This record gives sequence, C-alpha cells and structure tokens, in this order.
Amino acid sequence: MRIALLGGTGDIGEGLALRLAYDTPHEILIGSRDPEKARTKAGEYETELDSRGVETTIKGFENEMAADRADVVVLAVPPYHVGDTVEAIADKLDEDDILVSPATGMKRDEDGFHYHKPGAGSVTRIAAAAAPEGVAVVGAFHNLSADRLANLDAELGVDTLLVADDEDAKEIVELIADGIEGLRPLDAGGIANAPEIEALTPLLVNVAMNNEGMHDLGVRFE
Repeated sequence: MRIALLGGTGDIGEGLALRLAYDTPHEILIGSRDPEKARTKAGEYETELDSRGVETTIKGFENEMAADRADVVVLAVPPYHVGDTVEAIADKLDEDDILVSPATGMKRDEDGFHYHKPGAGSVTRIAAAAAPEGVAVVGAFHNLSADRLANLDAELGVDTLLVADDEDAKEIVELIADGIEGLRPLDAGGIANAPEIEALTPLLVNVAMNNEGMHDLGVRFE
C-alpha cells in the first residue's frame, strides 16, 4: 500500500515515516508545500533507515502530487491547516482513498496546555467535513510522542485510538497501525468520539512537562 504523509517533514510526520518504513512493507511518500524540502527530508529518512540495514525508497513531492499517488493520506499538518490541506488535495483523491487525521487543537497559558476544541467539534470532524464525498476519514495517531516514534531504538508499548464512521476504512488503518511494532490500535467508535481522544494530548503534554523522565509519555489501556 502507498501511504502519503502530508506535512511529512514535521515532527509527527517524521516519526510515522520512519516507523512505517522500518516496520512495514508499505511504500512511503513525503508531502510538503515545498517539494524540495520534501525530497530533502525523504533522503534523510532513507539515510537513517539505511544505517539500520533497511533498504527502502522514500520519495518526496508537493502535497497534491503525494496525495495523487497514495492510497492512504495522513494529514500530519498543524490542526489549523487540516481543512485547507484537504481542500487543496481534494481533486487528487479517489473515492477509495482514505484520509487519516492525527492532529489535535491545543492552546497554552501559564498553567499549561489545554484542549482547543474547534467549532466543528474536533479536528477529525474538520477533515471529514472538507473531504470529498466518498473519501473516508479515520482519526488515528493522536496521542503519540513524535520523539519516541522517531527514535527507532525506543520501544513504543503504547496504544493509538481509532475513530471513523466507515468501518472498512477503520479496519485498513488498524492494520497499518498494527504493523508498527509496539503500537496497538484500539477501536474507539465513530468520529463523534474524536473530541475525547484529541483532548488526551494536552493532558499527556502537561504530565510529561511536570514529571521527570516522562518526556516521551504515551497511553496504554489495560
């Protein structure tokens, strides 16, 4: 399967790109508004993987071109760019394509980070509202530490919660996530449940900031 990571030059994009290329057989594409930046980062990811004995080809493209070539498109962009990004690539998506949204809205004050719930209810809902008819949206990878993902020496041992209104699309993303060693995907229902999942991220950030040795904090349900 061909997976495009739009915003794949950022922190969460890098972590997912490296883990997916390291642990799974999927073809990984890096998307960016700047195609040269995408190609540069793709080369850096290849070099890192090659140093670990993994021979793979990761290609970099402008976001629209990456989306056009992919079966699954991960919106690894800031929450305030999710809607615009989906609209920009809409005519490149086919009905059987899947959009994956890992973004969560946060704001910070002197007390710490807080969930910034958008008017649509969740960032996942924003992606779903902007998606062309027939293109499924799955919320996934919200509460993961980008640093922990990108450190291929680190064991994950964490869960990711999946929400979608299309059960077939959710199952495909579940299989992709399950291919990453140490990451367990769990079904959390429909997109209506996305706010509860997205709100976990600022909680984890606050705990990590206030407790020594918890920089790469994740969640595990037992």
